[in-house]
Amino acid sequence: MATPHSATDHPAAAAAPVAPAAVKILIAGGFGVGKTTLVGSVSEVTPLRTEEYLTRASIGVDDLAGVDQKTTTTVALDFGRITISPELVVYLFGTPGQERFWFMWNDLVNGALGGIVIADTRRLETSFASIDFFESRGIPFVVAINCFHNTNTRTPDEIRAALDLDPQVPMLLGDVRERDFGRDLLLALVDHLMDLAATPAG
Repeated sequence: MATPHSATDHPAAAAAPVAPAAVKILIAGGFGVGKTTLVGSVSEVTPLRTEEYLTRASIGVDDLAGVDQKTTTTVALDFGRITISPELVVYLFGTPGQERFWFMWNDLVNGALGGIVIADTRRLETSFASIDFFESRGIPFVVAINCFHNTNTRTPDEIRAALDLDPQVPMLLGDVRERDFGRDLLLALVDHLMDLAATPAG
């Protein structure tokens, strides 16, 4: 007597496409450090951006020291995508940098596997909040030191000490406008996540 075939035995079911796994990575940092630029440099699609022009209303609210030529600001998020393989897609979410928009970080971080904190050596203090944010939530991250127009005058050890980084947190120096640097940051984050996964909890 013939037995009924299960749904998984049907050729059409076996050939059904499988949705790729999605990985969410958060890009954080202070105002004007290069978050929007990094997302744009590595995304395979035109990034979704929520930028608005700076106006007189921001005078006394946004600190433009060191970024006085900046004319726009992210008011919600930046969004980009990278397809690693048919089975894996990485989604990048850039956070707003101004303190008045920090309340959005709690929503954006939901489901994030890891993060990248961008820092500007001219204004390292603007990235303290982002580092504290990831550390307090136990979310692994790497640090990108964005070397604007070769203005960095500090050694890596000096920068690491100023940011009070844990020795195991990777830190890379480069230009976030360069796609290769963005790739290196993502690979460093993946390696960091794998190292943490392989380390016994204790």
